[in-house]
Amino acid sequence: MELLDRLPLLLDPIPDFHAAGMPAGAEPELWLTEHPDAARDLLRGFLAAGAQVLRAPTLAANRFCLPDCDISGLNRQLLDLARSAARPGIPVGGAIGPSGLFVPPHGESDFDDIFDGYREQIRALDEGGADFLLLEGFHALSDLRAALLAARTTGLPVIALMSVDSDGNTMTGGSLLPGLITLQSMGADAVGLCCTAEPDLAEQFGRARQHAAVPFAVRLEAAGLSPRQLAEAAVSFLDAGVGFLGTGTGAEPEHLKALAEILKDSSPPMLPEEPDCDAAAIEQEAFFLGDDIILSEPIRCTSSLEDDLIDLDDEQVTAALVEITGMDDAVLLGTVGGMTRLPIAVHADTPTVLDAALRYFQGRLIVDSDCQIEREILEPLAAKYGAIIY
Repeated sequence: MELLDRLPLLLDPIPDFHAAGMPAGAEPELWLTEHPDAARDLLRGFLAAGAQVLRAPTLAANRFCLPDCDISGLNRQLLDLARSAARPGIPVGGAIGPSGLFVPPHGESDFDDIFDGYREQIRALDEGGADFLLLEGFHALSDLRAALLAARTTGLPVIALMSVDSDGNTMTGGSLLPGLITLQSMGADAVGLCCTAEPDLAEQFGRARQHAAVPFAVRLEAAGLSPRQLAEAAVSFLDAGVGFLGTGTGAEPEHLKALAEILKDSSPPMLPEEPDCDAAAIEQEAFFLGDDIILSEPIRCTSSLEDDLIDLDDEQVTAALVEITGMDDAVLLGTVGGMTRLPIAVHADTPTVLDAALRYFQGRLIVDSDCQIEREILEPLAAKYGAIIY
């Protein structure tokens, strides 16, 4: 893809619309449509400071945040606005922000409803001619997976960013490595974090690099850092394989200029020739697989599933085999599967049931190939969700 051939690239920062005159309490996406000149001036300022790509200001232009709006029309209008601010050759993409909703066990929202909300926004951006999609600021893997599944219905490059604290953890306990294993297997073209510029976080990227089949992306918080300090911190992230670099809240034009300066001497991120991606995952942990997977006896999806997963003897088996016979089983596994101490393999004998199991599980599953689903159906179904066929 052309965008990926141009790495490393400097993303435009998170805009401060209040600095452009937006009053307190206003909805940014709606205010911008009424003040397009202010929006264009702000975006052109990013380009003048060194940004190499632009995002349309569509972060919250979705039914979750603006339920009474014409979502399709709003996204198209904001995309056109950003395109009118861009110079020739500058990629203009769509920004997709979090829904703020959580599925069980962290909340009560429905995964399919979240997917539908993202699909509506992403379809509008795709039809409007976006060059890429940037999914950023996500606090839960379930939310990001729903957005990524919607994004992969297009042919656009997709960058997926989780939002983490200074320890590198999301609100629901996720972190970079299991997120990388899950999201790159689902087709994300770059994976990374919105985070502070802590050295420990750069080291997380460095440790995860051997498992990366796609470039990293990072949006570093600039608050409390001088432009020089931010640029110096960013070097460690670039050395760890970051291909998309950006700043978060608190950034001034000088921060962007400092990052642009260090990118002048930066080479394209080098990915390992044979990344170690042979891993299953839950939100909190990645499980790297050996040459031989020893499956447990089939575990039924009953009210004791959580205890059954916890109690498995990891000295006797290397993966838990869970039998999925219906939609309720798929939902239950998605709810309690994160409690496992071992990678999870699923056995299902119908495509619909297997699709549900893979869809609602927040991580990366193994699929038992010894089932009644024909191989020509099984393989694309597993690939859609990044699952491993065994």
